[in-house]
Amino acid sequence: MDVSVSSRNIELTEALRDITTDKIGRLSRFLDGMDRAEVHFFEERNPRIADKDVCEVTIDGHGHHVRAKVAAADPFAAVDAAVNKLEHQLHKLKTKLVGRSHPRRSQPRGVEAPAVDLVTPLDGLAPPPVPAGMPDEADPGPDRYRIVKSKRFTMKPMTPEEAVMQMELLGHSFYFFSNAETGRCAVVYHRSAGDVGLIDEAG
Repeated sequence: MDVSVSSRNIELTEALRDITTDKIGRLSRFLDGMDRAEVHFFEERNPRIADKDVCEVTIDGHGHHVRAKVAAADPFAAVDAAVNKLEHQLHKLKTKLVGRSHPRRSQPRGVEAPAVDLVTPLDGLAPPPVPAGMPDEADPGPDRYRIVKSKRFTMKPMTPEEAVMQMELLGHSFYFFSNAETGRCAVVYHRSAGDVGLIDEAG
């Protein structure tokens, strides 16, 4: 596995880099094809937080993404906690992939797999909360929302059910993907009712 390690506000010593590369690299044994990992260390600035050292890891391969973000009293402990969490995530992903390859073996006879509720676009999608002290107006003004982070990634065509699985593995509330069934961009998201919604680009 190709492991990239970076840091912000934390000294990235050779010992920390070597241990991180070794421990994260060993995770490739849990699932074939997970060949890239990005590890980022940073320090929380809030003085009320005891566990200030944060380790954030993203592992990619064959269109799958697994992510873990943990905080601990020191970066070495944060790496160990991240590895434990990623082991669980990779085992969960492997189980789902094997179950999809062998559907008859993944479920007891006579028991149906739970279906994903793909609802009408925008049905149940709640608007973002209004910050305290901000009037709820039709025009929020230019300073209400500010983009603080952006990402670029290659989208692999997948079914909505696969997109839901990726969303769960990443721990996100939504997932943007290329719908293999329609050939268009789409988003799956957690609804306030507890089920999952699908927003598909119009043809």
